[in-house]
Amino acid sequence: MTIALRGCGTALVTPFTREGAVDVEALRRLVEWQIGEGIDFLVPCGSTGEAHTLSAEERELVVATVVETVAGRVPVMAGATHNDTRQAVAEARRMSGLGVTWLLSATPYYNKPTPEGLFRHFTAVADAAAVPVCLYNVPGRTAVNMKPDTVLRLAAHPNIIAIKESSGDLAQVQHLLLGRPDGFAVLSGEDWLTLAIITAGGEGLVSVASNEIPRLMTQMVFRALRGQVEDAREILFQVLPLLEANFLETNPAPVKAALAAMGKIQNVLRLPLVPLSEHRRAPLLAALREAGVETATLAAR
Repeated sequence: MTIALRGCGTALVTPFTREGAVDVEALRRLVEWQIGEGIDFLVPCGSTGEAHTLSAEERELVVATVVETVAGRVPVMAGATHNDTRQAVAEARRMSGLGVTWLLSATPYYNKPTPEGLFRHFTAVADAAAVPVCLYNVPGRTAVNMKPDTVLRLAAHPNIIAIKESSGDLAQVQHLLLGRPDGFAVLSGEDWLTLAIITAGGEGLVSVASNEIPRLMTQMVFRALRGQVEDAREILFQVLPLLEANFLETNPAPVKAALAAMGKIQNVLRLPLVPLSEHRRAPLLAALREAGVETATLAAR
């Protein structure tokens, strides 16, 4: 049975030990906390998860750990992205075999493919995947913007069920919502645009901020989906400083610093990303407190 792709999902960070290895125990604790806070689904091995600094074996370890820890309680959407279509196909096959619900596959980075190249790339990925595929348009990271006509062409594929839209272009998202076929979900990939996209007809969010405040972000999405716009807007304005602070530097440096301050993980990233600059720490922690994270939980580290 196909599970509807709807609600708030967390684009999970990948915790590392001080030595730089994948911290499996911290990942398990993070997943348990996310589920306890009411998150709708989890998204390991995306850009927030530093997927492209992980080896293929490490990506499998992270996804398998999330699936095992979840134990069927919430769906899992695993990242499966590469700028070489052959390797993206192989990744889709590997991830499909790990018990995930869906795959998330971003536009190929660096190559800057044409619309026809994007269509052929994602068709090959969707043909190879044993589970449904959610497209991911994130031009700020990949240098290519997949326009609505290409997305709608791909939406006709029986194994492509959704898109995570991170272009930041609300008009582009509205064109998608206007032209999409029945059953094709449109998710915000930008925390700050969630309310606008859901009220225009979107199905939810894949969130960075829900790493830190999963309950609040899930409540915001739930209320927006139920048409409780004023309540959803109240939450949005409460957490807006944190949504902005999470991009004071390249994601996931701020969110990892926040989670470390909350005692959830070590503040370790893999090069070429580095930990949040010290002068950014105070505004990040202030935004966390404004979002309702108790000051007492913020460890000095």
